Amino acid sequence: MKNEEIINKLKVESNTINAIRIISAEAIQKANSGHPGLPMGAAPMVYTLWSKQMKHNPKNPNWFDRDRFVLSAGHGSMLLYSLLHLFDYGLTMEDIKAFRQLGSKTPGHPEFGHTIGVEMTTGPLGQGISSAVGMALSEAYLAEKFNKETFRVIDHYTYSLCGDGCLMEGISGEAASLAGTLRLGKLIVLYDSNSISIEGSTDIAFRENVSKRYEAYGWQVIKVADGNDTVAIEEAIIKAKEEKNKPTLIKVTTTIGYGCIAKQGTAGAHGEPLGKANLEETKKFLNWTEEEFCVPEEVKENMKVLVSKLTDEENRWNHSFKAYSKQFPELAFELMKWINDEYANNILDIEDYWNYEGAKATRVSSQEVLNKIARCLPNLIGGSADLSPSTKTIMDGRGHFTAEDHSGSNLHFGVREHAMTAIANGISLHGGLKPYVAGFFVFCDYMKPAMRMAAIMNLPVTYIMTHDSIGVGEDGPTHQPIEHLITLRSIPNFNVIRPADYKETAAAWYIAQTSKKTPTALILSRQNLMQYEGSGEGLYKGAYILKEASSKPKLILVATGSEVELIYKVAESLEEKGISTRVVSMPSWKLFEDQDVAYKNEIFPSSIKKMSVEAGSTHGWHRYVDKAIGIDSFGASGPAEKVYEYMGLTVEMIMKEAEALLTI
Repeated sequence: MKNEEIINKLKVESNTINAIRIISAEAIQKANSGHPGLPMGAAPMVYTLWSKQMKHNPKNPNWFDRDRFVLSAGHGSMLLYSLLHLFDYGLTMEDIKAFRQLGSKTPGHPEFGHTIGVEMTTGPLGQGISSAVGMALSEAYLAEKFNKETFRVIDHYTYSLCGDGCLMEGISGEAASLAGTLRLGKLIVLYDSNSISIEGSTDIAFRENVSKRYEAYGWQVIKVADGNDTVAIEEAIIKAKEEKNKPTLIKVTTTIGYGCIAKQGTAGAHGEPLGKANLEETKKFLNWTEEEFCVPEEVKENMKVLVSKLTDEENRWNHSFKAYSKQFPELAFELMKWINDEYANNILDIEDYWNYEGAKATRVSSQEVLNKIARCLPNLIGGSADLSPSTKTIMDGRGHFTAEDHSGSNLHFGVREHAMTAIANGISLHGGLKPYVAGFFVFCDYMKPAMRMAAIMNLPVTYIMTHDSIGVGEDGPTHQPIEHLITLRSIPNFNVIRPADYKETAAAWYIAQTSKKTPTALILSRQNLMQYEGSGEGLYKGAYILKEASSKPKLILVATGSEVELIYKVAESLEEKGISTRVVSMPSWKLFEDQDVAYKNEIFPSSIKKMSVEAGSTHGWHRYVDKAIGIDSFGASGPAEKVYEYMGLTVEMIMKEAEALLTI
């Protein structure tokens, strides 16, 4: 290449990087809202990655073997939108101009499923890098399953761009520690190290040696001293790819708000528009002469060439996969079924799916159902936060995913509930696998931020939450859930199911595995529960009549989970007294709310007194009943039956409350 060509190429590259900076700053200025600092400082590293090292096809953003890019520092969303525009993902300049406006394709933080090319919804710091671990884990598992010596049909990297804030969050440390332990060598994190937070220099709260911390996690760490040095950045990415047994952190020292002389390197560049005068000065500094929201023609031409080359990447893969399909037709067919999620509908064909023996805890019922499902869902994968013997969540004969063997379906997350849940989001986002995670119900407090992210992103992750009530007994108030049911029920697009017996548990599992856009939490008991005639299928409607009154009902008793047994016994006693009583099992509020008005009125006629019983907060129950019996204080330590008695959840006490209600 002649010197003139080299100079011209470098000029076009510089102009493209500056286009990312200026487009980002202009959109934020127009919206009078946003974060210009990160896009302006990190533009060189992301352009280098997307144009030279990342495998992706703007013409087919959902190509399965693409590299994944997660903007963990989601507040810098204009960085991603500028890339999607320049790389011709279908994001127009009009979309850019509508940044942060209601209904636009360029919301304040990236939203998965809303904007093409966005791999996950980000913004809550630490979530992105943690879910990226799940994506890398998925790639490793699928590669182990489907690749052959001559065909690497699953062969891609997961990249995440994070900042100081992401690495301050505890969840990122949890996830990074596990990634290093599992040797996820195809995970590469670009660390935008600009040493600035909203409040000023990171020195005020963050002085640790991040590089040494990540080395201690088992990561390779590469440092790039100048965030504008695209040659050094590319060399670092190449070196990261050469390391097969360790994830890599590339620490790139950048200047936040680079180009805005008045604000660069300061907190003022982080989360507010540059200001019109400063934006004009920035353009002068970067030798930018284009009209507002315009891209130089040479940049556009350069991007067309790049996009064409990127399209060739998928064409080569398609050619290889065609040959793979001829040589390994069964594997190719199975891979497509995994990707298209075509197995779950086979669950009800399992011959013994509804079969059970005797009274048992629903966590034990869940274990039986899980292992039946595992026989027909080869792409099921999951585990617990160091609690599998208690949560009963090991799949028999499916092996364990370890540093030495990436072929196992059982995952060990260690005591990392928050990271576990975010990693499950990454697995679901990646595609091809169906994730579940498990823990004690009380610890959903640690999990909720990532559960909420799953609901926002329409990810059908399954959560197995055991030890669901004061039935935990001797472990006391710290381990006895009280407010947790209503907390999870309050999350939009989130299905909370608390089954009362084996058949309800089996139905709940079916709903969870066939869900396409809604995460599901299975709330399961530690103690043994009754099995009921006629239970199970009614769960699909959220609430159903488990035991009808002997004549026209004078009272309706409703409960979930273990308390169904209580109201069942109360109803029998009330019937002996001549009080005809209907028993309603209501395992899922959400599913019940999805029913029509006629069905709701059939279950809960307005003319009949209604009372609920649940070993948890009574909050929310009054939308359905006249009297709510529950626990609005913390629990107590002691044998489970004694704690239930202490809290007033006994047949005798509930009967008194029921009779009192009927006199009102």
